[in-house]
Amino acid sequence: MMSTQQMEIQACENKEIDLRRIKLTVSYDGTNYCGWQIQPNGITIEEVLNRALSKLTGEPIAVIGASRTDSGVHAMGNVAVFDTGSSIPPERFSYALNQKLPDDIVVVKSEEVPTDWHPRYQSRIVKTYEYHILNAQTPNPTNRLTTYFVSYRLDLEKMRQAAAYLVGEHDFASFCNIKTNVDDTVRTVYGLEIVEHPLSEGRELTIRIRGNGFLYNMVRIIVGTLLRVGRGFYTPKQVKEILEAQDRQAAGVTAPPQGLMLMEIEYQTSISSK
Repeated sequence: MMSTQQMEIQACENKEIDLRRIKLTVSYDGTNYCGWQIQPNGITIEEVLNRALSKLTGEPIAVIGASRTDSGVHAMGNVAVFDTGSSIPPERFSYALNQKLPDDIVVVKSEEVPTDWHPRYQSRIVKTYEYHILNAQTPNPTNRLTTYFVSYRLDLEKMRQAAAYLVGEHDFASFCNIKTNVDDTVRTVYGLEIVEHPLSEGRELTIRIRGNGFLYNMVRIIVGTLLRVGRGFYTPKQVKEILEAQDRQAAGVTAPPQGLMLMEIEYQTSISSK
């Protein structure tokens, strides 16, 4: 059986004239999946998409994903492409696929792109993640799979002061899992905001972060660190010191996956501050 990398390489090298490359925008609840990328120990989003597409087209399909979200993480707008010789109109793939996919995976949009278009290797990519926190005295069972319940008081002003130190181009070695296998840990964060939504009892907090790319567990470690600021364990200025330390041991714990959602992946010619 070919590895995911071998399947991607084969897909990229397949330049038959009658093949088209189809781009999918995919939304999913990641609760029941071991992340995006095919794993030996459990079912993944990629695996389910490959199976559905292969059955639909009658071809061995291997999608190439833009963002390899972790186990339990959700998405509103992940992106993937695949090559096919099928005569199905590009815009109809979404409808046809959704008839074959489970209820927790939905293809929001399908469209044709150039045969050399790759979802991870474009000149300007902006990814937007949101982390959702229920800050209340008691948990809400109806959103337990999409929010992280926090019962203790949080100082939002201090969290926002700390977040400001993380905006810009920095080496985020302190904010990535020690198992991260990359040569370069420099990333650019275009915006990091914390929005409060009052509830009848408590509040919901949305930590929204936009950047050109994120390291393994980077967003969840940033959230875990900001929560420690909110509780008073760190001062806002200590986050700057943590960033400069370039040491994972200096930062806070990794926040759990269920509160994290990949909202959007933008392919654009210029960067806005929205």
